[in-house]
Amino acid sequence: MLSTIVRNPHTYSVPAVLVRSLTTETYSSTTPDLPPPPPPKRPPPRNRSRLHPQPRPAVSHQHQALPTLPPSFGRNQLLPVSNSTRALLESIVDQFDAPIRYAFAYGSGVFEQDGYPVKSSPAESPMLDFMFAVTHPGHFHSINMQQHPSHYTLHARVLGSSYVSTVQEIGPGLWFNAFVPMNGVTIKYGVTTVDNLCSDLLNWRSLYLAGRMHKPLRIIKDDARVRLTQQVNLTSAVRAALLTLPADFSETQLFERIAGISYLGDPRMMLPAENRSKVANIVRNQGPQFKELYHRLVVGLPGVHWPSHLSTIQQDTSPHARAAHLKKLPANLLTSVKNNYDRSHTTPLFEADESAYWIRLAGDERLPAVLGEELRRIVRYPATVQTLKGITSAGVGKSVRYGVAKIGKWWNGSKLQ
Repeated sequence: MLSTIVRNPHTYSVPAVLVRSLTTETYSSTTPDLPPPPPPKRPPPRNRSRLHPQPRPAVSHQHQALPTLPPSFGRNQLLPVSNSTRALLESIVDQFDAPIRYAFAYGSGVFEQDGYPVKSSPAESPMLDFMFAVTHPGHFHSINMQQHPSHYTLHARVLGSSYVSTVQEIGPGLWFNAFVPMNGVTIKYGVTTVDNLCSDLLNWRSLYLAGRMHKPLRIIKDDARVRLTQQVNLTSAVRAALLTLPADFSETQLFERIAGISYLGDPRMMLPAENRSKVANIVRNQGPQFKELYHRLVVGLPGVHWPSHLSTIQQDTSPHARAAHLKKLPANLLTSVKNNYDRSHTTPLFEADESAYWIRLAGDERLPAVLGEELRRIVRYPATVQTLKGITSAGVGKSVRYGVAKIGKWWNGSKLQ
């Protein structure tokens, strides 16, 4: 059912012109002497506060990405922030005239992270991180380059939006504009396509986007298709983590295992550009947000016991139970794990008995190590490519500035440990 929805994302309606035409013809043939009825009066628009708690849906003038989802679907993704933060994030996204289908903010500027000194002024606050998913990147960059030329480097402006969208397609499929002053703060925003985002959320092609969305984020513009695939992504993260954890573990261990997926193989973790305790710092101060994201998903899986009032989790670690998680991992990761085992010639052929094959793999004590190895392989190349692309998109000056800022955060964090 999910694949059918994702492959057929558009719904259509009868054009209003045709409806009016049919109505007029029927009316004229039955009551020719009566004047046409007055048009119905529309109620006046409500004065809706900008601080409403729900993220705004993406507006499309052509079609909806999916039929409207049930109101309660994916409610775990709607993490609250303070009114002032919400107003700031929405006002920043409102500054962009280019069409944005899905937008979220993430990182230490939105949700507090432990391990860093408290900032005493807005100038010392961390850069706000945004991600925009658009339908047509060339169209977006063309409009955005006209409205905000200073967001782009000189060579990007000279070469134009087609160059920017071409570079964006390389690697994990993103373009970043960094150190952008807006509304009294400094922001960084990445641009990708909805198709690229949903593909990574479903299949873990690069884990560059899916991994970021394993952690708490604030949705600013919502989209039904993304919310659906994000729910699959979060469930996949839980399954992968459970396969590397023992029968009894704490919720903190689960959250750290999930948050650490996107850092496996990231070249920045081998340099003094990221705090070595970054994962623990994220989880330590964002525990309630992680629990809101994952608790309903975890208790919905078979063989897992996690009472809401407790911080300890129990799971069935029998090969049959673990095989149920293993078989439902994202396609790219599952294929990599299968190939890893096939190269070692320690498992029966997949074609011989599919059920026995997955049970044998799920019961193997090397499975957690194999999962870690293959996750690193998936993350390493796209993360390296995107790091190198940063020099192209941001320019040498901003890249050096960004690197110095990262090293400064790493140094401040190491002093507090």
